[in-house]
Amino acid sequence: MEIIGKTNIDFIGMRNISFIVSAVISIIGIISIIQISRGTANMGIDFVGGTVLQLKFEKPVDMADARKALDGHGVAAALQEIGAGNQLLIKIGRTNVALGKVSDTVQEVFRKEFPANPFTVESSAEIGPSIGEKLRKDTLIAIVISMIGIIIYIAWRFDLKFGIAATVATLHDVLAIFAIFFVLGKEVDLLLITAVLTIAGYSLTDTVVVFDRIRENLRKNLKESLDKIFNQSINEVLSRTIITFLTTFFAAGSLFLFGGEVIHDFAFALAFGMVAGVYSSVFVASPLVLVLENRAKRVKV
Repeated sequence: MEIIGKTNIDFIGMRNISFIVSAVISIIGIISIIQISRGTANMGIDFVGGTVLQLKFEKPVDMADARKALDGHGVAAALQEIGAGNQLLIKIGRTNVALGKVSDTVQEVFRKEFPANPFTVESSAEIGPSIGEKLRKDTLIAIVISMIGIIIYIAWRFDLKFGIAATVATLHDVLAIFAIFFVLGKEVDLLLITAVLTIAGYSLTDTVVVFDRIRENLRKNLKESLDKIFNQSINEVLSRTIITFLTTFFAAGSLFLFGGEVIHDFAFALAFGMVAGVYSSVFVASPLVLVLENRAKRVKV
């Protein structure tokens, strides 16, 4: 299936501009990761500790009234309506109050403010700061291991130059997601890390498709210039890249629009990461392989 037909876009000719754009994005991403590792970004309770409480009321509860009741008692919380409006998911960050008492405080507030609407506690989870710090470190380790795995896989399937380029492109997408979340002040939690690792796989898959065509054309067109072969390869798989992107982007977009507040940021990270993944496959990975190929040829000469 081809939705745009045959194209002849000079992607490789735009590599200097794309490298500058990617460098700026990567620098912001590195800064954001440093802030995350220090725990100074907008960290979710997964990483800094806190309490998650799910209550089921006998009758539906107005979100504004529930938020006003908690604010009136000095409890800063994020609320999410679940089900038919009679269930609330309450997230409270780390406070000076002992963890074991936070849940009791919330329950006391609702019993006092909504005496005619009794509730039951569906679930309650508390994360201490030490656990949050360990999760934060384990998250960074997981990302590093995934990058190492990518370079080993691509180096085995193609060669080292392709492996380095694929790793740089994938790392670029990871940094782009962290950068946009840091700049927008969005919460960094385990759902974001799930999205980041998902996008790493998505980006790698898209990059491998382009690399496969490049390798195929390199074998068939030994006398053609590398610039022409790389451009031809990217243009030949462009329809496939766009179709794959639109299919997955529509799914992520549906989650973003209709999935609810709990997975809102997760869906946003997926959608943004897919855009970054397509960009890096075309404008980062492929041009970088070309740069490495040209450098290798100069060394041989």
